[in-house]
Amino acid sequence: MPIKILMPALSPTMETGNLTKWNVKVGDAVKSGMVLAEIETDKATMEVEAVDEGTVAKLVVAEGAADVPVNAVIAILAEEGEDVEAAAAAGEGAAPKAEAKKAEEAPKAEAPKQEAPKSEAPKAEAPKAEAPKAEPAKAEAPKAGEGERIFASPLARRVAKEKGLDLKSVKGSGPKGRIILRDVEAAEAAPKPAPDQQAAPAAAPAPKPAGPSDEMTLKLFDPDSYELIPHDGMRKTIARRLTESKQTVPHFYVTVDVEIDALLALRQQINDAAPATDGKPAYKVSVNDMVIKAYALALKAVPDAHVSWTDGGMLKHKHADVGVAVSIPGGLITPIVRRAEEKTLSAISNEVKDLAKRAKDRKLKPEEYQGGTTSVSNLGMFGVKDFAAVINPPHATILAVGAGEQRAVVKGGQLAVATVMSVTLSTDHRAVDGALGAELLRAFKGFVEKPMSMLV
Repeated sequence: MPIKILMPALSPTMETGNLTKWNVKVGDAVKSGMVLAEIETDKATMEVEAVDEGTVAKLVVAEGAADVPVNAVIAILAEEGEDVEAAAAAGEGAAPKAEAKKAEEAPKAEAPKQEAPKSEAPKAEAPKAEAPKAEPAKAEAPKAGEGERIFASPLARRVAKEKGLDLKSVKGSGPKGRIILRDVEAAEAAPKPAPDQQAAPAAAPAPKPAGPSDEMTLKLFDPDSYELIPHDGMRKTIARRLTESKQTVPHFYVTVDVEIDALLALRQQINDAAPATDGKPAYKVSVNDMVIKAYALALKAVPDAHVSWTDGGMLKHKHADVGVAVSIPGGLITPIVRRAEEKTLSAISNEVKDLAKRAKDRKLKPEEYQGGTTSVSNLGMFGVKDFAAVINPPHATILAVGAGEQRAVVKGGQLAVATVMSVTLSTDHRAVDGALGAELLRAFKGFVEKPMSMLV
């Protein structure tokens, strides 16, 4: 019996992936654990390993294909002893079945459609779930009931369930009409007087290709004066996440200046003492590495600020898993230093360098950049004095670090010069209020200005 290889969901937010490379060809023997292909998500490039054993009968999705939906069939294996051509034919017949059925249902939905003026060809998704009831109900029921008839991403299904939304009433704007997260959010935000009205507004907030606002914007510019560059998956994800954050998280900001002369002196001593390996120092600690350590220790010292907000209660974290913002071509990613409060400065330094390099090569694993309990964003290397960062939910805090610069300060009534760095803590005011944020920054300032305390 043919074995179908599906496009895996490599992260909870993954809707589609790009199949960048096949490592096998038709006729190759496949063993469990063998790397079959490389899949590019919005954040990284991942290897897909075989779970079953067999022979490659057909590569359904071509190398280089973009926006392949999660759970779509990408290849077919023949079991041991099974004829490869027969497996390919049988698998091919089964694979497009859902597609064919979908195409079949669309016209069916169009004919009996009574909302003709509003929902023309693509809008006929709402009745799509009802059409199969009459005819293909028998074929679908034994499988997964309505779960397989409604094409939706796992994340969209989960959020719809949490919000009590019926996916039949949600219009999909993803590849081939698939329901994705933004469709569920649009349906939730739409007025609910009547089910008919709910379906119509759901389509409006999906201005992916070029909605009215896009057209109006483009009309402001001469067509020869710009180049339209389509958004890639990473940029779309960043836009969605930051919009969600600003719309749902009540941000509150606290800023403090810290003197870093003692920290710079200790950093120099640590780096001078680094043993050499193959002629290179075993580590080279940066100011940012020391900031990560000081922030992790501050969170441990002020545990009430080391939390995440949920409607059911407050999550109080036991370890500081600090996300470090890394700029990569096309966007931003935050690989995570786990249990940063327990690690030495040299260990943090080497880990951050490794994570940053693999982030730029798009080789991070999902568990290396998903989750975390807080984040640090440092723009000091660009000469930025201070800024306020946007919280990355479910985090309740993010620390924005500016450049260390020499400033005039008053010490003991006398004017002096010190190297000063401004840091701004953004907090989710539902979880960390102003006084608690100030207490966290005071603890952070203490570790930075007396850096030897980080080593004991």
